Amino acid sequence: MTQIKPQNGIMEIELYQGGAAHVEGMADVVKLSSNENPFGPSEAAIEAFRRSGYDLHRYPSTDHASLRRAIADVHGLDAERIICGVGSDEIIHFLCQAYVGAGDEVIHTEHGFAMYRISTLAAGGTPVEVKERERVTDVDAILAAVTPATRLVFIANPNNPTGTMIGGNELARLAEGLPDHAILVLDGAYAEYVEGYDGGAALVEMRRNVVMTRTFSKLYGLGGLRVGWGYGPREIIDVLNRIRGPFNLSSTALATAEAAVRDQAYATKCRAENARLRVWLAEALAEHGVQCDTSKANFVLARFADQAEAEACDTYLKSQGLIVRRVAGYKLPHCLRITVGDESSCRRVAHAVGQFKGGAR
Repeated sequence: MTQIKPQNGIMEIELYQGGAAHVEGMADVVKLSSNENPFGPSEAAIEAFRRSGYDLHRYPSTDHASLRRAIADVHGLDAERIICGVGSDEIIHFLCQAYVGAGDEVIHTEHGFAMYRISTLAAGGTPVEVKERERVTDVDAILAAVTPATRLVFIANPNNPTGTMIGGNELARLAEGLPDHAILVLDGAYAEYVEGYDGGAALVEMRRNVVMTRTFSKLYGLGGLRVGWGYGPREIIDVLNRIRGPFNLSSTALATAEAAVRDQAYATKCRAENARLRVWLAEALAEHGVQCDTSKANFVLARFADQAEAEACDTYLKSQGLIVRRVAGYKLPHCLRITVGDESSCRRVAHAVGQFKGGAR
């Protein structure tokens, strides 16, 4: 028997299951399982992608300076305190790699993003799961879970897969209540979908123990390129850059993301359409007896009577060429997460759920 063993914690990681993209035997399917922007990237981003093809023989920038400046310009941030990664997932992994080891604890909520637990275990740390209150982050429960071993606290705001969020006062109370040895990480993958929300940037500016992460995979429609970024205190960003691979992002990814973030007219249009259709979809599902919490993201969490009904509905939707996401792995077995697609997709999935609830199988 081999004596080669991985580090402690790694074999406790369950392989990440992404949203399904295909239904066997069906060609015309609507994918509503991965929270993608149904309108795709902007024309400016597509053109930047095309142009990048002429320089594929060149190594990319190691400091991501041009993209960091663009992000800083758009969001009013300090470019020197921005770090870019392969999706915000990589920033999450950097934080665990840099600040978590054996005996250290990382707090996340019970319905929080799976990568928090995965990255914690990969670093040899101990994930600590905290209960939510009716699928909403509970600040008091988090603060009660903090110990001298706590190093990171991850909060997705809005949260995936619930779509719920907490306000700025609660976020500030959480940051204020944490000890100096713990970093609050505000995962803002869906922050761009909330009108007027800065993703926690103001809180980062006020405190030395808060980091914000963001992504280009959702509103900007660049999920296939994997670009994310983080913003935090200068000393923390300096630490993360020391373990970041020098060429972690390709020239194509950097150029396309820069064009995408500078095209705020397109981002505003996508945000408005998502908000309109999100309300329509939730109301249409409610008319069929399927309730959703108020979502602030680009998906809704549809709640069924029990796991059996949720799975039966998912099976029926697949038979109609509609792919949504089961979320039993997020301790929500009676729910289905449904991405807000374009108008045609929303109408189609709402109609199919109505057929299912009316007795179709």
